[in-house]
Amino acid sequence: MNYLEAVPAVRRIDTDRDDLFAIDVVGHVAAADAENLFGLLEAAYALHPKIDVLVRLIDHDGVDWVDVSDETLEQGTARAVEHVGRCAAVGEPNWVPDAQSLLPASLPVDLRHFEAKDEASAWEWLGARPIAPR
Repeated sequence: MNYLEAVPAVRRIDTDRDDLFAIDVVGHVAAADAENLFGLLEAAYALHPKIDVLVRLIDHDGVDWVDVSDETLEQGTARAVEHVGRCAAVGEPNWVPDAQSLLPASLPVDLRHFEAKDEASAWEWLGARPIAPR
């Protein structure tokens, strides 16, 4: 493994809202990255009973879902339905229709897709802004 393979595909984005969980998903998401994402979400749920989520996809080329345990996927889905109010997906591919087909029909989560050029609209919809790293 070279040093580039060790870089996490899931990276937090600091925001001006404590109850907004924002991440960049960069490149290919390995099973370990997906497991890490579920852990980060659990930490966010522990701090806030309801959160909003922003997922910014950058050069995304897939997720190793088959290598993530069924239990993790089932728990992750159930916990998201319980805790997430709004979710903005920014960039390509647009995974919102696939997510909606996998989730319960009476989904309490408002999922929206925004093209990368419309990222500012996603932040506005969530009532938040990213905080630039210092």
